Amino acid sequence: MTQAFKPVSVAIGDLVTHPANVRTNSPETYAPENIAHLKASIAVLGLLQPLLVQKIDGKFGVLAGGRRHAALLELVADKTAKGFTNRTKIDCRLVPDDCDVTTALSLAENITQAPMNAIDEFEAFARMMEVDGQTPETIARTFGTTVAAVKGRLRYGLIHPDIRAAARAKSITLDTMKAFADHPSQEVQREVFEALTKEDNYVQAYTVRNALKSRGVQVSDDIGAFVRKDYEARGGAIAADLLDEHSVLEDSALVETILLEKLAAAAEEARAEIGFAWADAVIQYDYAAMADYGRVYPGPVEPDEKGQKRLDAITAELEKLEREMENEELEDEAYNELYERVDALEAEARDLQEAYSAEDLARSGVIASWSHGKISLHVGMVRPEDKAESSGKAASTASGEKGTADSDEITYPASLTEDLKTERAMALGAAMAMHPEATLDLTLFKLVTDVLDHGMGVTQAIKVDARQEYRSHAKMDEIDGTSLEQVAEAHDALDLSWANDAKSPADQFALFRALDAREKAKLVAYATAATTQSCFARDRQRDSLMHDFEIEVMPDIRAHWTPNAALFNRFKKAWLLKILGEELGLAQEAVTLASSTKKQVVEFCDKLFAEPFATLTDAQRAAVAAWCPPMMQTAGVEPVDASEAEAPEDETGVAEAA
Repeated sequence: MTQAFKPVSVAIGDLVTHPANVRTNSPETYAPENIAHLKASIAVLGLLQPLLVQKIDGKFGVLAGGRRHAALLELVADKTAKGFTNRTKIDCRLVPDDCDVTTALSLAENITQAPMNAIDEFEAFARMMEVDGQTPETIARTFGTTVAAVKGRLRYGLIHPDIRAAARAKSITLDTMKAFADHPSQEVQREVFEALTKEDNYVQAYTVRNALKSRGVQVSDDIGAFVRKDYEARGGAIAADLLDEHSVLEDSALVETILLEKLAAAAEEARAEIGFAWADAVIQYDYAAMADYGRVYPGPVEPDEKGQKRLDAITAELEKLEREMENEELEDEAYNELYERVDALEAEARDLQEAYSAEDLARSGVIASWSHGKISLHVGMVRPEDKAESSGKAASTASGEKGTADSDEITYPASLTEDLKTERAMALGAAMAMHPEATLDLTLFKLVTDVLDHGMGVTQAIKVDARQEYRSHAKMDEIDGTSLEQVAEAHDALDLSWANDAKSPADQFALFRALDAREKAKLVAYATAATTQSCFARDRQRDSLMHDFEIEVMPDIRAHWTPNAALFNRFKKAWLLKILGEELGLAQEAVTLASSTKKQVVEFCDKLFAEPFATLTDAQRAAVAAWCPPMMQTAGVEPVDASEAEAPEDETGVAEAA
């Protein structure tokens, strides 16, 4: 029998336990310590899988998804969790009242779910670091695990994929798999693995280690072929074989020395070309070992006259190439050549419009490693000792007023600026969802112009391609939740009566077309709002469309976002005092707080912005209501200057807050 389950949105407070849930009699399953991972994941990523529910006495009994339900209840009770209340609606699938296989449904969902393989976790974690810019700390928070556990998984990256696949298939144990990491060449690992397993022998970790120790570096190995010429020039011993490819470079230490020299030369070449402060080389790039490093990325820059001229030429050539690629009679080889040319031109265009800041270059470098038979460069790496928010600024000296001034200068580290971009994108999305007609016009305008302009696009600020944008943030669980709550309210107000999985797409479309124009606008606005890209204030010269549109729908970002302790904790105490005294006009408070700890200053600022004190002057109140990091504000909006404001006569609020 096939069941069609209607999608419904149900408030968390309307969910109850279903008596047919197969885990009802196992309360330990729902204990806080057993759902911590799930709670952390839902807090950051949301509910990824709908609950299976059935109506019971006016409520909705959770037939399948009891652990998810328990985690949601934990989030509601957790006052630090943003966006989760009893009124928060979540996605569910409704089981009909006359369904006679409810227990079977509950059992099927529970027993058909397999825990994630440890190697799958490594591959997911590694992708989150490489593609999404995550760190072991943010990954650990997302999945409610420890940083040590994440780093342990990341060490699997040293091992050849075929060996990882064997461990995944349980042909070998995890301990045996880990032993292969003792050799730097993954190709050598693979050959030893095949030799040890060709007769279906049971392979143990110590057998692997012994085999790797006695295994020299064959001239046909990736590393052997790479260093052979230099190795022979230095008189390295070679154990010859009848077949040359089986000859072995016996001096492993010399092989490693030459390989490191070549890697160091490649790193130095990249360092000199880009202008980094240092270069280094490692034979294997170990995710776990490198987890303590930071990373900086190039930011947008205005090209000079020569660069702009080249950029215009690239744009024209890209238009020409894209027209050529539309020719359906093109042979595959010709098409691939055009595709490669487009890739090269787009990369050149990015280089003209992006660059590392002088500050980031002064504290970052490049690391070269050997990976998959070739040199791999990891650029923009920041050593642990250089990750301090001071970005290498000199500390104040005993006689140096200059040193003090330098340490008070407010700067925004790369990690913070990336997170602020995410928060601004979330605020913009909330503003767009709250202005459905304007956002509908924007969406339709972009769709039409993207087609008529052959895909060149009027703006890259929104990603209108039917996919929700994934937003990465180092402290997602601590940021202000105003925009999330506003988007949730917008979702709750949507008319989803047409979205019935039991109906065909054609029938759903017919119902959609019958909706009121206002309801359609709200749906399109909500969808487009979910695509907002990480952003700062727009430059009208570069994106006049979004510059003006943002001013229309989000004249004040503070309507959707409020600075809180999560932000202030990432500032130095001196910066916070500077903001209080010079930007908010609270000079006396800044003086009073100068002798307090940073934690006390952060608490003061958090309370100040959460509920401005009654003792503030009008100018101070306006400054607090308008303040945000300069790059966060809507383009063209000038911050309120309260530096001239008079201090209030009653200053008791300072002592109470501090």
